[in-house]
Amino acid sequence: MKELAERDATGELATIYAEIRHLCGVPYVSSMQRHLATRPGWLEWAWTAIRPAFASGVAQTSAWRAVDALPVLRVPPLSRAALRVFGVDDAGEASVRAVCDSFYRASPTNLVFSGLLRRLLTGDRPVGNASDDAKWTPPDALPPLPALVDVTTLPAAERGVLLSVSTPVDGQPFVPGLYRMLAQWPAFMAHVSTTLQPHFVASETHAMCAALLRAIDAEIPSVFAALPRLPAQPAAPPAREHAGVLAALDAYRKTSPEMILFSRAIRDALPNDDCAPAA
Repeated sequence: MKELAERDATGELATIYAEIRHLCGVPYVSSMQRHLATRPGWLEWAWTAIRPAFASGVAQTSAWRAVDALPVLRVPPLSRAALRVFGVDDAGEASVRAVCDSFYRASPTNLVFSGLLRRLLTGDRPVGNASDDAKWTPPDALPPLPALVDVTTLPAAERGVLLSVSTPVDGQPFVPGLYRMLAQWPAFMAHVSTTLQPHFVASETHAMCAALLRAIDAEIPSVFAALPRLPAQPAAPPAREHAGVLAALDAYRKTSPEMILFSRAIRDALPNDDCAPAA
């Protein structure tokens, strides 16, 4: 799936990227927004319409509240000695924690973002009075994250590990950013892939993902109702492009709940020297 990397964003898109990072308290922009940015005018229009819910903090707090009320997935814990065997040193361990915390924080807000956008694309129009200049203090930003690994440049075995955790989108494998970052430590990522494989098809996982989506979906109507009327500019993208964006949102609707469950599970399996994942 095409994406506009953060380093390549300029002008209004760079401004939007910076706002998303700030308002969600994360050090990266998710692949959903990076994909929308490759479609001319899409991220600019969507963010203009949806931004008031994020500027006020309503979108984020609703998302995090829904997720924190749900059960968590458990996987076998890892010792620090095992991490070192997997090539994860002290600095690497801190980075792995930051990666997991970031996805646990960002994925719920992405589901709210996509839920609001879906309503716009299916014809709903907000009539609320939320202001896009509302003041809200986001949580402290998480530490910088490792770079996303380019799957196509990896040795065959490492590429195979990442493809084993991919999701097909438009006939092509989509590897979520969580795994592309953890691939900085190939042996650790191989362990993660092996540990998570049974959970990808487990009925318990599917039930937890469904419960998570229901909890997020239950928050959407009230968040949407508070949005102000759509401004005249920027103009909505052509209707002929809506189906393609809705299909992309469907793909993220599958992967985002998994990112919440699995990032938390990986984080909780690390040596327990500090607090639970930031939300």
